Amino acid sequence: MDSNLQFVRSKKVERTLKNLEKNNMKGYYVQDEKEALEKIRSLLKEGDVVSVGGSATLSEIGALDILKKGEYEYLDRYAPELTPKEIKDIYRKSFFADAYLTSSNAITEQGELYNVDGRGNRVAAMIYGPDKVIVVAGINKIVKNVEEAVERNKSISGPANNKRLNKTTPCTKTGYCGDCHSADRICNEYVLIKRQLEADRIHVILVNQELGY
Repeated sequence: MDSNLQFVRSKKVERTLKNLEKNNMKGYYVQDEKEALEKIRSLLKEGDVVSVGGSATLSEIGALDILKKGEYEYLDRYAPELTPKEIKDIYRKSFFADAYLTSSNAITEQGELYNVDGRGNRVAAMIYGPDKVIVVAGINKIVKNVEEAVERNKSISGPANNKRLNKTTPCTKTGYCGDCHSADRICNEYVLIKRQLEADRIHVILVNQELGY
């Protein structure tokens, strides 16, 4: 990358990390998937009960694979042949997990996490329950403010996630949110995490790559 663009990017990351810390959230900056996985491992202990929120980013970096290796008690929502009731039970058990891994739809330079959920299980666990929340996001998720975060969900993460999940919402055809009333709509709970009461609960790992939606 051009050194001047790299400078601009590094300053954006620097501002974001500084403001995450101001908002009682721990921020980290890593260069690639390997470093991201190393940081995740450093934040977990052997035997921890770990759950995850739906995330293309976690799949891309291989985070789900390390959770399956037996060092942790992984509440695997993706295990084959799970019944709807069993999946629902995992969602509920996640509130008692030692750690919860997820990504974020957007992270503002002011150090805020913006997320839009379908059922609300992901944002609920981010807000309260698990002792530790580990958020992994590519630098493509960084936006200037909440207004840009809202627009990002309408123009990128919303339509892309609907396509990923094979939904039939209008945005899968137009590529932009139309604020639909489709039964397939996955944009239902809109949550802004502005600050944390507990200083060491939310950990945000920013990866110097484009990851997820």
